[in-house]
Amino acid sequence: MGIKRVLITAGPTWVAIDKVRVISNIASGETGILLAEGLAREGAKVTLILGPGESMSFPGLTGESMYLDSRFRGNDKNRIQNSRVKIVRFSFFEELRQALKKELKASRYDLIIHSAAVSDFKSAESKRGKTKSGQDYNLRLTPLPKIADEIRGLAPAAHLVLFKLEFGIPDQELILRARKTLTASRADLIVANRIEPRYKAYILGAKRIYSRAGSKQEMAEKLITALGKKVTL
Repeated sequence: MGIKRVLITAGPTWVAIDKVRVISNIASGETGILLAEGLAREGAKVTLILGPGESMSFPGLTGESMYLDSRFRGNDKNRIQNSRVKIVRFSFFEELRQALKKELKASRYDLIIHSAAVSDFKSAESKRGKTKSGQDYNLRLTPLPKIADEIRGLAPAAHLVLFKLEFGIPDQELILRARKTLTASRADLIVANRIEPRYKAYILGAKRIYSRAGSKQEMAEKLITALGKKVTL
C-alpha cells in the first residue's frame, strides 16, 4: 500500500474546570511521535496534531532536534515545519476537534492514525474565574462526543487506525473491547494496548491479530509494517 499523506493525532487533551485549571491525563504523545518519525523516514508527508505537555524533543531526519514548546497552538501561524513532518499544536478538546476537521477538509489523507488520548468528560459547569482554594469543591462531569466516531464521515476513503487503552483486564477482554471500538468507528485497524504491569499491545483487524508488541517502539515499527512496507511519495 503506497501511503503518501499521513495525519496523526497524539498526546493528552485538556478540558477546562475554570480559567486556570484543567482535567488532563498521563499521555505523553510518544506513540504519535514515533509513528510520525517512522512514516516520515519511509517517505510519507506527515501532519502531526500534537497535544500539550512539557517541552519535548522531536528528532529531525538529519539528526537535529526541534523543541516543541507547549505555548504552540493549533493555528496556522504556530505550525512548525520539520522536514516531512508538519506539527499542529493543540491544548483543549475542541481545539483538537477543530484542527482535525480543518485538516481533513483541506487535504486528502491516505492514512489517519488517531493515537491522541482524548478526554471523555468535561465539567458540567462553566466557571468564569478561578475556583477558590482551601475548600471542598464538587465537580460534576458530563460525557464529550467521541472524536474517533467522527473521523470516518470526514475522510471516508482514508485508511483509519485507532488506539484503545485499558487497565486491569485480561488480554482476551482487551482485544474484545478494542474490536468493538473498531467496528463502531468503522476503522481498518486498532491498536489495543495497556501500560500496567508492563506495556503490551496488539495490532488488530476485525478478525485477525496482525502483531504483538512489548514496547512502544516495537509497536510503532510493527504497525508501519502492517500498513505496508513501502510508503512512497
